This record gives sequence, structure tokens and C-alpha cells, in this order.
Amino acid sequence: MAAITLRVNGEAHTVDVEPSTPLLYVLRNDLDLSGPRFGCGLGQCGACTVLIKGEAVRSCIRPVSQVAGQEITTLEGLAQNGKLHPLQQAWIDEQVPQCGFCQNGQILTAKALLDKTPNPTDAQIRAGMNGTLCRCMTYYRINAAIKRAASTMKGAL
Repeated sequence: MAAITLRVNGEAHTVDVEPSTPLLYVLRNDLDLSGPRFGCGLGQCGACTVLIKGEAVRSCIRPVSQVAGQEITTLEGLAQNGKLHPLQQAWIDEQVPQCGFCQNGQILTAKALLDKTPNPTDAQIRAGMNGTLCRCMTYYRINAAIKRAASTMKGAL
């Protein structure tokens, strides 16, 4: 066991875990965050996605020791001062979720995409979201929500 300090959603947390423990397990079991989810355990579905340095990262395959001291953002960290992030609001407005299981990964992957490409085309959205799976097949609503959020974010500048 080792004491590892993580910065999650702007707050420092020190946990006593094996360094090889997947970040996902620490986020859910030690920090009680419910955004990142266990989907496949292989880093293939995206349900466990978090943002590290603005990059969408699969937390189920990332050892906690590799992210010590780095800023980690989970779905819970997107809303600020009680106000939903434009992506979260767009997800509601476009009624994206069906079962909701993949939404954590979809929203955080979309955040990383919009941070790099503020006004993406449909092709850029498809490429940027590739590999973040939705078993309910709400991809058209996901695309619409990303476009809505991009428009909202553009207007906020």
C-alpha cells in the first residue's frame, strides 16, 4: 500500500492503495464518485472516462500511481457553482440518455473534443467520439447535443 495524492475536481485527496489499483476503483470506492462507471474493464467502451490534462482517459486501465498529482476531472466536476456545463445541459435538452450507462464517457469525451475543436463538423464529432460506445444507439442525439453545446459555448465567449 502507498499513500497517493490525487487532485480530483479541484480538490486534493490522499488515498492509501496499491499503486497498481485502477484509477476507476479509487474514484468510485474511495472517493464515492458515481460518474465514471465500470463497463468493460478493458478500456474499450468508454464508460469509465475521466479527463486528465484535458484528455479523455479510460480510468479502468490507468493505474492510480500514474496520475498522482495530476488534475483529474470527472462528470461531477463539470458543473460550476450549481450551474450545469453546456454539455450537460445539451444532453438534457436533446434528451440524449436512454439507459444512461455510457453518458459519463460520452459527455467527458465530448468535452475533450470541444476543448480542441470548438465548432466540430459531423465528421469530426464521429471521429472524436469513435470508441465511446452507446449500447442504446443514441448516437444521433449525442451528435445533436454536441452541436448544441458547441453553439452555446461559442455564444458564451
